[in-house]
Amino acid sequence: MTTDDVLQVTDSGEGAGVRTLTLNRPQAYNALTVELKERLLTALREAAGDDGVRAVVLTGAGKAFCAGQDLKEHVGLLQSGDDAPLRTVADHYNPLIETITGMAKPVIAGVNGPAAGAGAALAYASDLRIAAGSANFLMAFANVGLGPDSGASWTLQRLVGHGRAQELMMLARTVDSTEALRIGLVGEVVADDELAGRVHEVALKLAAGPTVAYAKIKSTLATAAESTLSEALAAEDAAQTELGGTADHAEAVDAFVNKRKPVFTGK
Repeated sequence: MTTDDVLQVTDSGEGAGVRTLTLNRPQAYNALTVELKERLLTALREAAGDDGVRAVVLTGAGKAFCAGQDLKEHVGLLQSGDDAPLRTVADHYNPLIETITGMAKPVIAGVNGPAAGAGAALAYASDLRIAAGSANFLMAFANVGLGPDSGASWTLQRLVGHGRAQELMMLARTVDSTEALRIGLVGEVVADDELAGRVHEVALKLAAGPTVAYAKIKSTLATAAESTLSEALAAEDAAQTELGGTADHAEAVDAFVNKRKPVFTGK
């Protein structure tokens, strides 16, 4: 386990394969400073490259998931003449979203409270979203005269549809957990005090599963979202051909034949 001022990185014991990344600026609703963005990007890349990590949880400390960009730091840097805020989309947000969506293992967002702007977009980019009852989501870019970033223009409409995504972005309307579940923004809502346990339960299940197959599910869905039917069929064919030669597939077949529970190794 590694702990610092802005991010906590925790591995489940006994080789469970779950790594939890906790945004740790609760006094600022886990708003994203340059330091936190850089630490999170490093931690995500390390998790992606670590064969011992088979599922990643992203959550927040305190009462919020993530309030998005830290506007105090943002304004302060601009007023000082530092152009770093103008580069943060390219330097931080784009790589964060690309790392989450491109990671060859599942990422679960445990949305423990309000998620806004880039913070909400981190949840949208994750593979699964489990929310606490107190969670809510807000795309408030229009309120400050900006368009969406952090991949929200791509991810949000794929979760809730083009029309709904446009409404939420233009009206900057807060979506509570009940509505989020109804419109498909999250997959599950649980009581606040049950969130951590439920997220960990799901993460353990995924970590014990066929990780290489999960990676292909992610990649084929991404391909299909931007391709013709013929291209999607070709991608599925290539994935199934590759997966058919994996140890996990052989294990699953043997387990089925012998009426036992398979033990996957992610290979």
